[in-house]
Amino acid sequence: MSWLSGSRGVVLTAYHPSGGTGGRRSGQYTMNHDDSRRIPDGASFDRSGSQDSLDAMSLDDFWKEVENIHETRGNNHEERQAIVVKEPDEGELEEEWLKEAGLSNLFAESTGDSQESMVFLSTLTRTQKAAVEKRVETVTQTLRKKNKHHQIPDVRDIFRPQSDPKGKVCDRSEPSAVRTTESKNEMQDETKDLKFSLGTNEQKSPLEDMPFSETDINLEIPFAEQAANLKDNSVGKMYKDGGGDTLHTNFRLPKDKTGTTKIGDLAPQDMKKVYSLALIELTALYDVLGTEFKQQKAAKIKTKDCGLFGVPLSVLLEQDQKKVPGTKIPLIFQKLISQIEEATLETEGLLRIPGVATRVKSLCQELEAKFYEGTFNWENVKQHDAASLLKLFIRELPQPLLTVEYLKAFQDVQNLPRKKQQLQALNLLVILLPEANRDTLKVLLEFLQRVIDHREKNKMTLNNVAMVMAPNLFTFQGLGSKTIEQSEFAMAAGTANVMRFMIQYQKLLWTIPKFIVNQVRKQNTENQKKEKKDKAMKKLLKKMAYDREKHEKQDKTPNDADVPQGVIRVQAPHLSKVSMAIQLTEDLKASDIVARFLSEKSGNVQTLKKEEVFLYEIGGNIGERCLDDDTYMKDLYQLNPNAEWVIKSKQS
Repeated sequence: MSWLSGSRGVVLTAYHPSGGTGGRRSGQYTMNHDDSRRIPDGASFDRSGSQDSLDAMSLDDFWKEVENIHETRGNNHEERQAIVVKEPDEGELEEEWLKEAGLSNLFAESTGDSQESMVFLSTLTRTQKAAVEKRVETVTQTLRKKNKHHQIPDVRDIFRPQSDPKGKVCDRSEPSAVRTTESKNEMQDETKDLKFSLGTNEQKSPLEDMPFSETDINLEIPFAEQAANLKDNSVGKMYKDGGGDTLHTNFRLPKDKTGTTKIGDLAPQDMKKVYSLALIELTALYDVLGTEFKQQKAAKIKTKDCGLFGVPLSVLLEQDQKKVPGTKIPLIFQKLISQIEEATLETEGLLRIPGVATRVKSLCQELEAKFYEGTFNWENVKQHDAASLLKLFIRELPQPLLTVEYLKAFQDVQNLPRKKQQLQALNLLVILLPEANRDTLKVLLEFLQRVIDHREKNKMTLNNVAMVMAPNLFTFQGLGSKTIEQSEFAMAAGTANVMRFMIQYQKLLWTIPKFIVNQVRKQNTENQKKEKKDKAMKKLLKKMAYDREKHEKQDKTPNDADVPQGVIRVQAPHLSKVSMAIQLTEDLKASDIVARFLSEKSGNVQTLKKEEVFLYEIGGNIGERCLDDDTYMKDLYQLNPNAEWVIKSKQS
């Protein structure tokens, strides 16, 4: 199925599982073949940052791909059924948002730890708090209209004590204008807290004197804070239409001395916090920039529980892991990519020239029957047919690869005023994707970059590949009118630009911003303080001094007392040298420590290569974090002096 958002609801188009490959979905576009390449009169592509590339990007490839998709579907005689799903009201959407953000404990009927939510809220920035306040207000008003008496706390109770600095108890009947003024003053009071969490100079605003150029993606300051500062600053007006943020700007990530954190480097308990913070930060960014952000609700539809095409990613991986334990990418997806690459990536028009539609359909049916049996003959698959099958696989996922929930948010990236903000939004959106979708998208983008690397021979530039792939990942708004609307044409160009950014800056997109990691560290620190208080109380009430002492001894790192100042003890339980005291210096990096351990080889040590083992930061104010090679250990030690340091492989 595919989905199209209308003004009042969502239309989903699904196939009955009779005939063909069964259960496969069909998208629905609002243009027809005759009009697909005609630019509508008066079409405007003025969407600032993303649209200055249209002069260099021809839309011909885009519309040809749409026609190829229509031709493929035209040969599919399965019956379609439209399912109209009632869109939830605003209050329901915002209530769902609060739950997704990990703030369901704000609701009285929740059985979770409300104190944990309060710790979480205390680490938010002013723009993040504003985003939460807005949603809480909406939910409260909606429930009041419905005469539901959920005990949702007043937003003032969420973010500040009940008494003001003068000891006056807050009056809930206070006019909203007064509360707004107080809220602004309160946000100013919280600046110190923000500076502390970001490690910035307390005497200056964290947004002042930033040593970042226009080409740098600043991961230390929250994106919404950067946007708010730019918006409030009169200088920001010069960037209204892109400013120094041009098509040919090559953005980069400045080096972080405490190490860059990639998705997959953090333990699950920390990634859960990252997800909540990323959702709130993305919402805050869209709020500041005046772009509506609403998660779409996925419809519950019947899907196939086996097979290859039209099968949910989770079901595919469950099938595949029985054959290849630990696999994170659908086997058919991997095989199609390897089939394309085996025939050389220098083939002209690769991805752009479609396979023969009838042959692709026949191959699809044969794969369904023989792939898992291992009897499918891959020698019969031509390269362009394999490319068409790859795109077909993506299109026919029961839920889009970018997910129903966030597909519109991905589309709306094109509406953000600056390219840097578009990249920041894409970074947060990738973090929000389910793991299976994110892993599959990563493999796809890496493959597309390899295709582009051979552009001299295959004539597939970044723009060409983006144009061809965009229709396969994005679904357009509308209800099937027979003419191309101006907005739809702009949407086509916009999604192609979003696709281009995803390919070009994919390494950036899998980076967890430092400010989010710092917020996670702060949450962990505050929760540890709370746990210590709770343990002390239990000790007093239940007289469990012996058990507590035993537990604390178990938690201590061996030989901690023997480690002098400026020295860390690194454990390597899987190497021949299992422990080593390391003197910290200004230039010592994580890679130096790993290399030192690997050089200590004896008799039967297993042959581990540098790319197989990593240094981990464990405990203190982080759950577990895999360090990149360029992490400066002295700087990181100062950030987390209570951590343990362990060398191990990612698989162990």
